[in-house]
Parts: sequence; structure tokens; C-alpha cells
Amino acid sequence: MKPSSFFLPVTTASVATLLMLMLNQAAAQDAQRPLIPLLKAEDIPTLCDSTLTTLRKRVSALEKLPPAHAKDSKKVLTEWNDLQIAFEDLQGPVDILNNVSPDAKVRSTTEACLIDLNKLSTELFQNEKLYARFKAIQPADPVEKKLRQDILYSFDDTGVSLAPEKRARMKAILDKLNELSQEFARNIRDNNQKLTFTPAEVQGMPEAYLARAKRDDKGNYLLGFDYPDYKPFMESADNSDARRRYQIAFANHGTPKNLPILKEAMDLRHEMATLFDLPSYADLVTRRRMVKNPQTVDKFLTEVQTAVTQLEIKEIEELRVFKSETLKTPLAETKLDRWDSEYWQQKIKQSRYKVDQEALRKYFPTDAAVPWILSVSSTLYGVEFKRVEVPVWHPDVQYYDVIDSSSKKRIAGIYLDLFPREGKYGHAAAWATRGVSTLAHRTPVSTLVTNFDRNGLNSDELETLVHEFGHVLHGVLSNTKYVTQAGTNVELDFVEAPSQMYEEWARRKESLTLLAGFCKGPCPTIDDALLQRLTAAHNYGRGIRYARQLLYAGYDMAIHNDKADQEQPLAVWQKMEGATPLGYVPGTEFPGQFGHLMGGYAAGYYGYMWSEVLALDMLSRYNGKLMNPEVGHLYRKDILSRGAEKPAGEMVSSFLGREPNSKAFFDEISGQRLH
Repeated sequence: MKPSSFFLPVTTASVATLLMLMLNQAAAQDAQRPLIPLLKAEDIPTLCDSTLTTLRKRVSALEKLPPAHAKDSKKVLTEWNDLQIAFEDLQGPVDILNNVSPDAKVRSTTEACLIDLNKLSTELFQNEKLYARFKAIQPADPVEKKLRQDILYSFDDTGVSLAPEKRARMKAILDKLNELSQEFARNIRDNNQKLTFTPAEVQGMPEAYLARAKRDDKGNYLLGFDYPDYKPFMESADNSDARRRYQIAFANHGTPKNLPILKEAMDLRHEMATLFDLPSYADLVTRRRMVKNPQTVDKFLTEVQTAVTQLEIKEIEELRVFKSETLKTPLAETKLDRWDSEYWQQKIKQSRYKVDQEALRKYFPTDAAVPWILSVSSTLYGVEFKRVEVPVWHPDVQYYDVIDSSSKKRIAGIYLDLFPREGKYGHAAAWATRGVSTLAHRTPVSTLVTNFDRNGLNSDELETLVHEFGHVLHGVLSNTKYVTQAGTNVELDFVEAPSQMYEEWARRKESLTLLAGFCKGPCPTIDDALLQRLTAAHNYGRGIRYARQLLYAGYDMAIHNDKADQEQPLAVWQKMEGATPLGYVPGTEFPGQFGHLMGGYAAGYYGYMWSEVLALDMLSRYNGKLMNPEVGHLYRKDILSRGAEKPAGEMVSSFLGREPNSKAFFDEISGQRLH
């Protein structure tokens, strides 16, 4: 559940005044345009406390209602929808500001609020009286049936049916896990360490990169852990020792505090499973997903391993040979280290395919790429994006209304926060800040957060933009009756599929050639020859890429299996990474900065590849014509608009007109899909 809203009834004049100030700030000029309120650190504790008090009163009022009967489904589900909207109207703004606010005090106070809100959420789903109301009703249609079942699952999985002492322990575990999750993320987000590199150590880096880099009074370069700093360095810096130093520091940027946090979380999750008499945390959580059990995950990962292992070995040997030939060192004495992989892949791509990722930035200027993906989305899905000036938390942030092209009505809003800064979430992600509910006449808001180079994107970053915007579209084009079924509230092992499918638009001629039309000045257009080279370069390294994803997924399952309470997270990682062709890098603590493990993907990272199976299969519905609005409108109707109103498998089958299959995925990861 994602609690959230500042649109709540209040009981005292002081609280009412405070809420009114917040609402006025968020209202802008149009009362029909819900916005994210720009909360001040000093106001957040009072606002949070008063809202939580109001939420508890609403829960208490529901408890006192007469017992529900079979025919009360509409009444009971409407009451629940109203309550969930009230939760979300607090959680949504507080959560996004916790990750993007430039004010460290705002980030700190919102973190405390989120912890308290999650505690109330646990109390809610352990409420026997509310649970009984859902048990009593008889759904009137398939949407109500699935909603009721999902709600009952949430109550059951929070421990409402456990014996009192077990239920109390479950609440304590969930509350502690929420605190640990916040602490883990904070340790990564607030690590502002800078590494110092001499001019000699940055040889090979593009001039534009060096021009924007911070320098000390001795002329050395100061680089941090934002992706615009780190990734280009690992791909282009000629100095192997400098890459090694940066790679080790990056792997450790979760700080030494995070490994004990992860271990504590592993133990608590394992204990949680035992409360339900289940062997592992993986058993507990996968039963509500598409896979249904960890055995299905293990089988899938074994199939992936069979498909990619030999290709990974072949590619690594090619890199080693290429390194030997380039440096003119004896092959027998040439070793490929982990900090060499990205660098030599780029060198091979430059040599074989004449593809230079840094040079691609002039093809994909950031200020052209954004309106380009808005235009592509408009064509496909029948919407328009209208830039509107509204109050935002940083001058870089942009806001757009989403207008339905047919009705001309405003149906949603999106925020774009694209560039890096200290204290901001360091990766790329989309937040479903406000979910839709047609029952409540409620429009959605999604927020895209990235850390892009201001001047231009390379092809990988363009894919990231399109991928994350796919999540945004899943949120804002949702049209569900109930808020808890909105947008990305689907099964965890399906949630990435719409975004992964959309990545293809960042690789195909019919969409890519449109980008040049959005450049403010002349910029080159992707021609057939370059596109062929880009495709070949993208295809190269698939073995290495998917083998790494396999390692992440396998590690995630390993630390959430039936022996998790006996394992140490770093020891498991050392063993598993040590068994890969490039081995374990001594001194690194990668799990301490693996945010997915503490950010909602525990025993779920496999979902990235499981979703890709469905993504590549859904792509076949376009029959090679990616800009076909007829198929785009069908996809909006069958997938995006439905949210979680139907099981993911049923939605995919409806869109495809057949049962999904995995052929396209396994062709992709084994190097046989040469799109």
C-alpha cells in the first residue's frame, strides 16, 4: 500500500490554518490542477502529526459502523477508497520530497513522517474489524472481486489472522523494516564524498565532461557518485588504476553502515516468514506475484543461466584479446578486471562499429530528447502535454498538464526533475505521487527523477529516459475506479514490463529520426548506417549484461531463502560474484549500495527479467510499426488504463490476442534477436 493527502477534514483551527497554507501553496491558479505542496521543514512535523491523528479518527469511525453484509460491497469499497486517498495525499508528497528536496531538513523531517505513516499502515492492515467488513461483502463485478481479494491479501500478509503475540511481533518487524529502509537509502543519498583525480588520471575523458567537473585549488578533478560522473569515467578514462579506484569507491558508497542494516533486514524478513509457518521470505512474497513461488523463479533463472553463460565467457575473452592487441601485451599475461569491462566494451564498439557514446550526445541533446519523448507518447496514446509554470522545489523542475486529445480534458499532471544535485535521489526512477480514482473524480500525478547530463544523452541514457517515462505513462494514463488499483500498483514482476517495452522506441529508426526536429539548433539525424551500427553496438555485450542481471537476481533470492538467517550478506556476495568470470573485487561491499534490496524489490529483482519476457512479447503486437497509433491506443486501453483491475497475465493475453510466450526474450539474451 502507498499511503498519501493533504485534502483531509480537520478538527482544530490551528491545524486547519496550517493545512490551508499548504493547500494554497499547491493550488496554483487552477483549482482543478492538484500539485505537490512545497512543504517547509518547520511545518512538516505538525502537519504530519495532525494528519495522522485525523486518519486514525477516520479508521475509528469505520470500526464503529454496523457490521457489513454481502450486498454492501459498493459502500465498503467506497469507504476504503476514500481512506486510501487520504493516506496517499500525505504519503505521495512527503515521499517525493524526501527524495528530491534540496533542503536537508525537509528530507530529514519527511523521513520521520514516512516512518510514522508506515506504522499507521501496519496498524490499519492488522485491524480485525475492518478485515471482517471485507470478508463479509460479495463483490458485484470482476473489478470489485479482484480489489477485495487484493485487500484481503494485504490484511493477511500483515498478520491480521495471526495469534495476538505473533501479530504484535509482525507489527514490530514491519515497523523496524521501514526504519531500516529509510536509513539504508539515506546513507546512500547523503554520501557526498568526492574522489580526487589528477589531470593524468582523467586522460581519455571528453572535453565537455572535464569542463563541467569540479576541481580543487591544485587543478585536480573532484568526482562523486552521480551517474553523470561515474558511468562515463568507467567507459572512457584510459587510466586503469583510476578506474579501479573509482569502481571500488562506488561499490562502497553505501558506507560501512549499510551491510549491518541489510543483515538485520534479512533476519527480520526470515523471522516474518516463520510467523506464517513458511520456510523463507521468498515463499512469503512470491505467492502474491505472477510466479506464485520461489521454485518458479529458480527455474527461470536457471534457464537464463543456460542461455547467457557461454555468451558471457565468449564476450569477456573477446575483450581480453582486444585489450592485448591494443596495448600490445602478451595474451597470456593480459587479464581483464571488472573495472576494465565497460571501458573495453566501449573501445570495441568504437573500433568495430564506430560508435562513440560521448559523440552521440550531439544527436540527443537533453533539451530535445524530452519534448521528443512527449511527442512520441502523444502520437501513440492520444494525449497532449502542456507545459505550465507552477511552484516547484528546484528551478530545474518542469511541470506538464496531460490532456486527452479526444475529450480535450486535463487528465493528469507530470513533474520532470532531470539533473543531478547534492542530496537528491541518485539514480533514475518514477514516483506515482498521486493515483487516479474515477470514483472520486481524482486525477493522477507522476514524477520523473533522473540525473542526466544537461547537454546531451548517449544511447544508454536515452533508453533510460524512455524506460522511466514508460512508468510515468503507466501512472498518468491509468483510468481505474479505485485508487489502490491505479497505475503501477500491479504485480511486482509485471511492473517493469510497460517500461521495458517502451525502450524499443529509443532504438528504432521511425521514432529516433523524429528527435532532430526538436533540436533548438542544427543537430545531426540518425541515418540508416548509424542506426545499423548502434544496433550492433547495443547487441554486443548482451552476455555480460544479462549475466550481471542474473547475478543480482540470484543474489537477491539467495539472501531471502530458507537459510537467510544463517548467512552474512557480504559473504554470500563474495562467493557468488567470485564464481563469475571476472570474479570478486577484494575490498568491495556492493550489497551495501544495492538499493533495490531495501527499496521494495526484496526477493523481487528477478522481476526485471521476468517482466522483460512480457515486454518483448507485447512488442510483437506492433508488428514492426512502432509509431502505429491504432496499436498504441489499444495498448493504452488494455494495459495502461487498467492498472491492477485485472491480473497482469490476463491483460497481456487480451492485448496480444493469445497467451504470452518467452521466445523473444530468450532470443534477446542469447544474442539471436538482431532487431
